[in-house]
Amino acid sequence: MMWGWGYGGYGAPWGWVGPVMMAAFWIAVTVGIVFLVRFFVRHSRQSGSEESALEALRRRYAKGEIGKEEYEEKRKDLS
Repeated sequence: MMWGWGYGGYGAPWGWVGPVMMAAFWIAVTVGIVFLVRFFVRHSRQSGSEESALEALRRRYAKGEIGKEEYEEKRKDLS
């Protein structure tokens, strides 16, 4: 057997697979972290936007732009 042509040698025909798979693994981990961060940021914004929608509804009712029936209906929709 020649040196370097075994399964672990540097001259092995499939010797490039290991580094490529390692790079693919770290790219997948990085992409996964980015998606998780984006998910949590969107989720926190959505809960904040629901509160602001309810506040906008309260302001419209307080200004007299909408009646009590419409206010109650839309408040139930937002809850």
